[in-house]
Amino acid sequence: MLPSAKRSYLINHVPKLLFITLIIAIIIQAFIKNAPYHHLLTRHSLIYTLTFSLLPISILIFHFLNKPRTIYLVDFACFKPPSILRVPFSTALEHGQIILASQPKSLKFQLMILERSGLGEETCLPHPLHYLPSKPDMMDARDETELVIFSAMDSLFQQTGIDPKDIDILIVNCSLFSPTPSISAMVVNKYKMRSNIKSFNLAGMGCSAGLISIDFAKNLLQVHPESYAVVISTEILSPNSYMGKERSMLLPNCLFRMGGAAILLTNKRSRRKDAKYVLMHVVRTHKGSEDKSYQCVSQEEDKEGHVGIALNLDLMVIAGESLKANISTIGPKVLPVSEQLLFLFNLLGRKFLKLNRKPYIPDFKKAFDHFCIHAGGRAVIDELQKSLRLTSEHVEASRMTLHRFGNTSSSSLWYEMGYMEAKGRMKKGDRVWQIGFGSGFKCNSAVWQCNREIEATKSGAWADCIHRYPVDEKLCGKALKGGKL
Repeated sequence: MLPSAKRSYLINHVPKLLFITLIIAIIIQAFIKNAPYHHLLTRHSLIYTLTFSLLPISILIFHFLNKPRTIYLVDFACFKPPSILRVPFSTALEHGQIILASQPKSLKFQLMILERSGLGEETCLPHPLHYLPSKPDMMDARDETELVIFSAMDSLFQQTGIDPKDIDILIVNCSLFSPTPSISAMVVNKYKMRSNIKSFNLAGMGCSAGLISIDFAKNLLQVHPESYAVVISTEILSPNSYMGKERSMLLPNCLFRMGGAAILLTNKRSRRKDAKYVLMHVVRTHKGSEDKSYQCVSQEEDKEGHVGIALNLDLMVIAGESLKANISTIGPKVLPVSEQLLFLFNLLGRKFLKLNRKPYIPDFKKAFDHFCIHAGGRAVIDELQKSLRLTSEHVEASRMTLHRFGNTSSSSLWYEMGYMEAKGRMKKGDRVWQIGFGSGFKCNSAVWQCNREIEATKSGAWADCIHRYPVDEKLCGKALKGGKL
C-alpha cells in the first residue's frame, strides 16, 4: 500500500502520465507504419504498442514512488551558555560542603565523582541552581527552556537564512521537563510558525532521544515531499536537580550540564549541493523487554521524598550488551566485505568447529572517519574506546565535549560534530558514526556522510575556545582531590 502522500502524487499526475504514454505509442506506431513489412502487422498493433509502452513507464513510476527520499542535514546550531552560569570546581566544592555538611560520606563520594568525571571548569548550570538553598519553580524551568532553545534556534535561522514559516515539521525532545503547553508549542508561538505545521514533543526517552528524533524526522520526510524539518534536542535541568543524599542519585548532579541543539533537515533536492551532510542510516536498539535493562536508569523518589535519577550498578554492562545488539544490525550496512567475512568465519569457527577463540570485533575504523560517542561520562567513553579499538583521536571530540560542556544529554552528539567542524577535520565524503545511549534501555546509531567541504567555523559554541583544545582532561579533577583546591 502506497503512503497517502505518494498516492495523492500519483493520482494528481495520472493525466500527464497517460498523455505521455499516448504520445510515445503514436510515435512508435508511426515508426512501424514507415518501416518495411509493416503490412504484416495486424490492426491491433496500436493496442499492443500502448500496452508495451505503458509497461516500462509503470515500472519506472513504481520504482520512483517507492525509492526512499534522500535526507539532507542543511546545518545545525548548538547553544552556548553564558559564562556567568559556569560552575568552576571551587563553586562545586563549596556547594557540596554546605548541602552535604551532615553527610561526609556522600560529600566524599560526590567529590570523587567530580574528580574522575572529565568535566572542566567552564561547564554551566541554570541560574536557579546557583542559589543556596536551591528551590527552582515552573517559571525557572520555562526561563531555562526559552534561553537554551531560542538561542539555538536563532543561531540556526541566522546560519541557514531560512524563515520560520518555511518549517513544515518540528520535533522537540526533552526527557524530564514536559510542561503544558508543550515545549514544541512554545517554539511555534515564539517564531509564529504556520498553523499547519506538524509538531511533536517527545519526553522520557533519555539521552538517546536525539537520534530517535532524527529517525522520526526521516520517516516523516519520506512521505512529505519538498519539506523542511527542525529537530530540537535538549534537557532542562532547573526542576530536575537532585536535592537528596542518596549516592546512586548524586551522580547525575555531577555530570549533567546545560545544553541544546537545533538541527535543520530537508528532502529538497534543491539543497543537495549546499547541505552539510546526507543521512545514510539510523539503527535503533531497544532492550526494554528485559527487566534489568528497563530498570537500570529510572526517575524515582528517595526515602526523604526527593526526586532524582537513580543509576543501577549494572548500567555499563547493560550499555555494552545494547551496543553489541546495535552493532550486529549496523555492521552489515557499513562494514567492508573483508570485515564481514572475518566476523562470519570467526562466528562459524566458534559455533560449529568449537574453536577456542574470542569473538571477532570488526574494525569500524575501516567504515568511519569520525566517531561521536555520547558524552555521558569518562567511563562511557573509555569503555567504547576499548570495545571498538579506537584511537585517542577518534574519541577526542567526545572527551573534549564532556570537558567543555559536560553531559548535555541528547544534544552532546551535536557538540561533538561541532568540535570536528571547528577543528576543520570534516572533509567531503567523510562518514560519521553517532552513538547514543538512553534510559529504557536504548542504544541508537546514526550514520552521516559529509556532502561538501566544511571550513573551520568562526562562529558557534566552540568558536572562542577551540584553539585551547584538545586538553588533558585527566588533570581537570586534581584540584578536587582530597577535597582541597
